[in-house]
Amino acid sequence: MKKFLALALALTMVLSLAACGEKAPVEEVVEDAVEEVAVMTYEEFTAAPVDTEVTVETYVQGKQSWWDNKGTFYTQNEEGAYFLYEMPCTEEEYNLLTEGTKIRVTGYKAEWAGEIEIVDATFEILEGSFVAEAFDATSLLGTEELINYQNQKALFKGLVVESVNYKNDEPGDDIYLTLTDGEDDYNFCVEVYLTGVDTEVYTTVGALEAGDKVDVEAFLYWYEGVNPHITAITVVE
Repeated sequence: MKKFLALALALTMVLSLAACGEKAPVEEVVEDAVEEVAVMTYEEFTAAPVDTEVTVETYVQGKQSWWDNKGTFYTQNEEGAYFLYEMPCTEEEYNLLTEGTKIRVTGYKAEWAGEIEIVDATFEILEGSFVAEAFDATSLLGTEELINYQNQKALFKGLVVESVNYKNDEPGDDIYLTLTDGEDDYNFCVEVYLTGVDTEVYTTVGALEAGDKVDVEAFLYWYEGVNPHITAITVVE
């Protein structure tokens, strides 16, 4: 009887140890499954090849349009700026994404006509707020360095109007504004989906004449070269 009890006790201990030993791999699997999202710095985003999946945290600075449950946004953080092209969102979500709203965005880096953007994106609203101030980029016009600030809020001072032309040759559509710094000409645009026909900037640009001197605030968009999207303009002479 004693031998039987000793054998039963030994068997129970073996089974208990085996059961305890099986728990470790399960815990390891659970721990491995919980991973933090790797958020890129702006430098890492810039270095990533086109078509790479990217995740960034940024703040809404402007909204270009919403249609078919997709919105297009100009965004920026303290390091750099990101253009979010046709990011899926409901109209209610679009309305929540006001200036300064912080979001985490995951999508794919893309390029179109020189413009770097994020497409096929998803987003999450985060705590925090930031509204960027436009930096004076006047001295960077015509330099290779300017593209390093793509999509940021920028200010250009003392440029002179060369020509004003409406897309399709009539008011109600985009306005193409050619400005000069006295040496070279630069193409700016009033994007009607960003600043509608009833805005002060649209009216002011439409009334400009060749020779007017202006200060311009714009998102530093790119289209076959620098093509800032104007958000504010002041006639200085």
